Amino acid sequence: MKYPTPPAFHASLASLAQITRWAILWGLLLTVSGLWGCEKLASPFQRTLLPDMGPRLANSVKLTFDPAFTNLKMPYIDGCNSPHELNVGEEVESIMIDAASQNFTAVTITGGVPAQIPPDKEIAVTLQRSNLKLWADNVYDRVPADITLETLLTFKDATGKELGRQTLSLAHNQRLILEPSNRRCDYGNIQEFVHDAGIALSTQFIRAVRTQLAATGGPTPASMDQAKGTLSAISFKATVLDENSDLVFEGGERIRVRIDLMNGGEQELLGATATLTGTASLLAQFPATSLAIGRLHQGQSRSIEFAATLPQSIQQQKAEIHVAVSDSGTRIQPPVQTLALSIHPSSIKTDDVDHIPSVTTGFQQPHTYLLSIGIGSYRDQQIPSRKFASLDAAMVSSYLHSLGGLPASNIRLLQDWKAIRSDIDEALLDWLPPHMNRDAVVIVYFAGLASVSSTGETFLVPYDGTATTPSRSYPLKNFEAALARLKAKQTVFLFDGAVSRMGPDNKAKTILPQWNPRGSSTLHVIGLSGIGQGLEDDQHRHGLFTYYLLRALRGEADTNRDGDVTLGETVAYLSQKVRWAAKTYMNQEQRPFAVPAISPIDPSAALILTKVAAIQGTEAH
Repeated sequence: MKYPTPPAFHASLASLAQITRWAILWGLLLTVSGLWGCEKLASPFQRTLLPDMGPRLANSVKLTFDPAFTNLKMPYIDGCNSPHELNVGEEVESIMIDAASQNFTAVTITGGVPAQIPPDKEIAVTLQRSNLKLWADNVYDRVPADITLETLLTFKDATGKELGRQTLSLAHNQRLILEPSNRRCDYGNIQEFVHDAGIALSTQFIRAVRTQLAATGGPTPASMDQAKGTLSAISFKATVLDENSDLVFEGGERIRVRIDLMNGGEQELLGATATLTGTASLLAQFPATSLAIGRLHQGQSRSIEFAATLPQSIQQQKAEIHVAVSDSGTRIQPPVQTLALSIHPSSIKTDDVDHIPSVTTGFQQPHTYLLSIGIGSYRDQQIPSRKFASLDAAMVSSYLHSLGGLPASNIRLLQDWKAIRSDIDEALLDWLPPHMNRDAVVIVYFAGLASVSSTGETFLVPYDGTATTPSRSYPLKNFEAALARLKAKQTVFLFDGAVSRMGPDNKAKTILPQWNPRGSSTLHVIGLSGIGQGLEDDQHRHGLFTYYLLRALRGEADTNRDGDVTLGETVAYLSQKVRWAAKTYMNQEQRPFAVPAISPIDPSAALILTKVAAIQGTEAH
């Protein structure tokens, strides 16, 4: 990923590098980090890229940085109480130079060899205020961190006459993650934290410079709009993905339209939406063809996804999806992007659980929240894949929305690479807490891998984790601690997947996973007992446990025929059906269980999961 650089700037930097060797070093580091950031799956930490600010302006600009800005170092204390310093100034200055090179015809730095193109404007960057704060958090290996930077921009013309001043203020916050080492002292993403702060400040910087140049006779954004018609506050890239990543879209397969967005404007965006149009038969499979993007701060990026499952009986066809992103407050919208698909039928037999039930009218559970996590493939390719985990998480979400009365805003779906540890942390620590009250119910569904240490401690494995080391896994006790802090009326954890031993210790063969950490108030419904592989049903394209969970939610677990599918009825149904189907159809053992054990008189047994409008008889299998 290389940014275009004008020849004059290239020559100036080449000369400048002979005097200031750090410029070469930081330029190379920035190029490498940019290449690294393009490969989303190559690292657990993804660096934010500079946004596209619009067409390059005709100005030649000289940048003068205050030495206090360039040499800015911020002290901090790591997780082992050792002092460190962050070289904030050099990193942020390097990003600002790179941003300027993308937006102006020529850029030179004060202190270098005179530019081949004399600058028509000078911009002095002076540090006004800075601060770094790490906040204590005793529950996780995550530390909330805040960085504050305030700079003064002074604009001058070619004669040195001052044209104006503007102050830039940045308050950037992020959770720092302890590095996965034996000591776990320093923070593995602290450099990315500084880099992202530099991106945010550089975005403000370019917007301020463009505005000032327009006010003093430079090319205006409006004239650029008229000339190019492409300047927009929001930019995006659309991608279509299929379930097995072979880009062959088959009947019964789950597809996703992923949209990566960036707010490159100078204002916060509040009303942005993404919309799909195109081939009607394909669009009909999406539960929604328009999604609110949510609040996007200046310089912020975000990814959203539309998901659908193609019908088993779909006809072979060529199809198109047109992706449009718009914002009510932006005059110029980004161009529509077109995705072409070639769809083929499938010979796999369909099952009625794959047809999303219609919404049960008059039944709402506004205080129930679902975090649905499905990880079918991992960054660590040594971890065996779960073919249907991602789809199962989506189906559970759809069922609880349709039959469980959960508003769409009460559901958070994390799948595959969107289920890294920080994504799970964000859901537990940032998304859920503001919604909690004394009536709140929290349901967590996890389809994927868990691992067990030689002491029996259980770990959930996020997308960026590994099954062999605890430092790259998510301790269940930490997960439970986050749920306990919510103080919800009831919390339920559903697990469908595989459980493996952590490490080569043969003594662990007799160790069973501890699914109910001490002090936990969560009811756990686990798809299999002990160590082993939760069965996957290739015929129905679901995990065996989840297949019968979906059938339970449809009404088959409603044994008293009152129209309410309760948690107690569901646990009893799963215990019977999964064990029976595993033995009858697969000649294997799989025994779901609840911990702590649930009896019909327990208050949690009466928790309503879904309500079925019309009660139908149960099937024989």
